[in-house]
Amino acid sequence: MKYLFSLFLVCAINMAYSQSIQSPSNKISVNFKLTADGKPAYSVTYKDKPVILESTLGIKLKEKPALDANFEIEISKTTTFNESWKPVLGEQSTIINHYNELTVSLVQKETHVKMNIIFRVFDEGVAFRYDFPKQSELNYFIISDEVSQFNLTGDHKVFWIPGDFDSQEYAYNETKISEIDNAKLNLNNGIGVKSIAGKYTVQTPLMMKTATGLYLNIFEAAVVNYPVMHLNVDVNNFKLNAQLVPNAIGDKAYLQAPCVSPWRTIMISDDARDIVGSKMILNLNEPCKIDDISYIKPMKYVGIWWEMHVGKSTWDYAGSQNAQNTLSKDLIPSGKHGATTENTKRYIDFAAKNGFDGVLVEGWNVGWEDWFGNWKEEVFDFTTPYPDFDIEAVSAYAKAKGVKMIMHSETSGSVANFERHLDRDFENMIKYGYPAVKTGYVGKIIPRGEFHDGQTMVNHFNFVARRAADYKLMVDSHESSRPTGYSRTYPNYIAAEAARGNEFNAWSVGNPPMHETILPFTRLLGGPMDYTPGIFEIKMNVYDSSKKEQVHTTLAKQLALYVTMYSPLQMAADLPENYEKYPDAFQFIKDVAVDWQDSKYLEAEPGDYLTVVRKAKNSEKWFLGAITDENARKSEIKLDFLTKGKKYKAIIYEDAKDADWKKNPIAYTIKTIEVTSKSKINLVLAPGGGTAISFELIN
Repeated sequence: MKYLFSLFLVCAINMAYSQSIQSPSNKISVNFKLTADGKPAYSVTYKDKPVILESTLGIKLKEKPALDANFEIEISKTTTFNESWKPVLGEQSTIINHYNELTVSLVQKETHVKMNIIFRVFDEGVAFRYDFPKQSELNYFIISDEVSQFNLTGDHKVFWIPGDFDSQEYAYNETKISEIDNAKLNLNNGIGVKSIAGKYTVQTPLMMKTATGLYLNIFEAAVVNYPVMHLNVDVNNFKLNAQLVPNAIGDKAYLQAPCVSPWRTIMISDDARDIVGSKMILNLNEPCKIDDISYIKPMKYVGIWWEMHVGKSTWDYAGSQNAQNTLSKDLIPSGKHGATTENTKRYIDFAAKNGFDGVLVEGWNVGWEDWFGNWKEEVFDFTTPYPDFDIEAVSAYAKAKGVKMIMHSETSGSVANFERHLDRDFENMIKYGYPAVKTGYVGKIIPRGEFHDGQTMVNHFNFVARRAADYKLMVDSHESSRPTGYSRTYPNYIAAEAARGNEFNAWSVGNPPMHETILPFTRLLGGPMDYTPGIFEIKMNVYDSSKKEQVHTTLAKQLALYVTMYSPLQMAADLPENYEKYPDAFQFIKDVAVDWQDSKYLEAEPGDYLTVVRKAKNSEKWFLGAITDENARKSEIKLDFLTKGKKYKAIIYEDAKDADWKKNPIAYTIKTIEVTSKSKINLVLAPGGGTAISFELIN
């Protein structure tokens, strides 16, 4: 009877060629089908209206038949999953993971190769992945392409950056899909330029808004042993196709069954707050694999970093004229080196005085005089300090002051060299009591021909986090591929840059005022970002009268970023002397938490504004951050998130009446009022401005 029932089920499924599954709230529906020629296809609706039109699925293999047609359905099953889990660090203390799942088991008629397509439907979106079971017909194989389509319903507004396989450090463009063009791509390496008439490559996450007010976001989750997915865009027909990043010889991925692809995700809502507040990407990753999490702790830090960006000092000890020297004793000091023992102790004193957890030091080790643009196999050994940096004395001084040091390990793109030295680097950190490493990957990748977003480098970034866990170290990666929720599995991967950070404001055209209102809808969906906020001296002519560069925010907005840009690793990025000029504003940075019990997104519109309030973990303190783009903005905020029946002191850091990110960026005011959960606060944000508020319980 079981056999007959199974046979009937298989026949019935193939006759119907389609099956639907809904989200727990029934707002989102996915329909899967096999076309007449056996191609897997799906479509998505939201509240019974089409969001993704019929789009095909599949995988192309090197030297093997493509897995994109001639399938029949072997079996199909649905399940429901509902759990709550507690992140080690996060925006909230408990995360709900609730979805309905459809697994369609396919077999190809001629080859007999089996491939499963798994759909998970959450209340905030859809995810699907390819699953390759162990089988004699498909064991070790090479992926040459992925046939995952996202056919859209119209010419949506889209926030995009070009498909550069080596960098995400671009300011976002806000255009219609049809307006994505070659001029805006502006790439030096040619990646992302038009290859077929009307088609371009852009990066994910891709944030969109339809003409009817629906918000969409296409991204991916759990990228493990696989390249990053970009998107080829047909600007005439509004069709998106997966573009996998190739390796040095053009292959996309080397896999061995059983294995799975990353999840392809489509977030959908008519409320932008649902997108920016979604935990779907984290939920699609595997649970924590670290047994001992006691060392994974949030940190606020200062560091020898911004002074190099503004030209006050240098990373290198000697200067480029000594580039041929490899031993520190041969180097002739330039006199502008930032990472000296004396200067580091000054930062340690500042951290200790103001309650910061750590101090980052960049440029402390030999190699910086010959690191950039030379594409050399070996530059850094990650353990040899410059002559003017006494690592033992610095470490002892920091320990005596109760301050932790953050080791910086720049690789200059030579990943093979870094992996050869990785254990010695980590052992050196353990020796001197450094709890965290900031890794850097500036430049072209060695092995030559590999990209930052390729399978080789994805494996490297994940391996560094796993190996660091063996040493009980935390990792903050810069210039890495963008995170896709791997911090759930390895929460010691505490933060990453992987986007255009605050540093660009020091020496380039900078980040436009809307930049920070887009990042939470894109880059931050995959994990915490080390954006390095807190710049108080906005205009760079403070350091050199000829400089025209500046930060494209007000000072008050820099404070608000500590709340709107989530990270358990937050830097007070400016110079100590600049904070000493504005001690009343600096107080907010000293007070603000970095690990949260709860977070609520009160207002959100990508490219325009964002208002977030968060409750500090194990505390009754709340912190609010509100930011806007280049336009001034007013809004009224209800304080019903506060505990009923309690009184709070609200300290409001806001733009002054005449503040303006360009004309008068440092103008701010601070006021204190008494509030309850029944109160309302009027926010008045200057162009490029923001508001930061701390709420303290009144006993």
